[in-house]
Amino acid sequence: MLQEPPEHFSTQYWTALEDGRVQCDACPRHCQLREGKRGTCFVRMHHQGEITLTSYGRSSGYCIDPIEKKPLNHFYPGSRVLSFGTAGCNLTCQFCQNWDISKSRKVDTLADSAMPEEIAKAAQRYGCDSVAYTYNDPVIFMEYAMDTAQACHELGIKSVAVSAGYMCEKPREDFYRHMDAVNIDLKAFSEDFYHKICHGQLQPVLDTLLYLKKETDVWVEITTLLIPGENDSDQELHALSAWFAEHLGPDVPLHFSAFHPDFKMMDKPRTPLATLRRARKIALSHGLHYVYCGNVHDAASDSTYCPNCQKEVIERDWYELGAIHLDNQGHCNHCGTIIAGHFTAPIQGFGRRRIPVKLNQSPNDSAF
Repeated sequence: MLQEPPEHFSTQYWTALEDGRVQCDACPRHCQLREGKRGTCFVRMHHQGEITLTSYGRSSGYCIDPIEKKPLNHFYPGSRVLSFGTAGCNLTCQFCQNWDISKSRKVDTLADSAMPEEIAKAAQRYGCDSVAYTYNDPVIFMEYAMDTAQACHELGIKSVAVSAGYMCEKPREDFYRHMDAVNIDLKAFSEDFYHKICHGQLQPVLDTLLYLKKETDVWVEITTLLIPGENDSDQELHALSAWFAEHLGPDVPLHFSAFHPDFKMMDKPRTPLATLRRARKIALSHGLHYVYCGNVHDAASDSTYCPNCQKEVIERDWYELGAIHLDNQGHCNHCGTIIAGHFTAPIQGFGRRRIPVKLNQSPNDSAF
């Protein structure tokens, strides 16, 4: 029998204020809430003198995805990952492409439920190498994600966060102690963009990236969605790439993804492939080794190349893998150079499938 999720799950990242309000300290918003009020994220709430998580054990759904969809191109490529999210978000990006989940303010969005141990067992049952906390930002349901990660680790299953990195120092340390890999969504490289379009700040995201690189062993990849006329100028792309090279180094993969009109930004055109290729060329010119174009079919810019001999080592078209020229330790078969990342052999490739699953049902073998 499935365990019933709690209506309110106690958290530790908050401060009681003298006027009776409670301040949430999970993210830089520091929402100051009166009894019964919810933060901007929707799922963290002032309840009986503390901040509680109202989405613990509740999800907007579970899917089996290819790991490349996160996107993570250097973290066990070809593997399958059990993905889930909740509702709400602590940023309010006008271009959100998961807005039906992240902007939801309806409890019925959280129609599926499973406790951490049930998720870990389901991932094992479905042959998933990892579990991803994604669709909306796991920062806002971090207690649920951390407990799930612990249950997964007990079964030898990895944990992956897909996050905007907008969080405070102490919860950041606690959260990433439980994660094996992360893709950070770097929205842009200007405070003005973050302020006007995401209603947040750039610096806390950069602080998260610096912490991950310098203080943890978490595998990091970064994605920037390029929006025509907003964050795709040569000047901004050079600034982003220069900071990236100096502070994160050449071996952290960078993904430039194509925008499509959505949510409150319907007046912008889709990102041309030429823009993605231009961004990739700029990043490569700053010495970055692994730069990808995403959300497009362009195998030349989506494949992985050896930084030494420049030959292709993983052929990739969107989420489909082709020829592999790596050994099981991640060495280039052409010249022996180690490719940054985590690899196992044989790399088979789960493909572009997205398979919704119910965790209390047995796997349908034909679907896999």
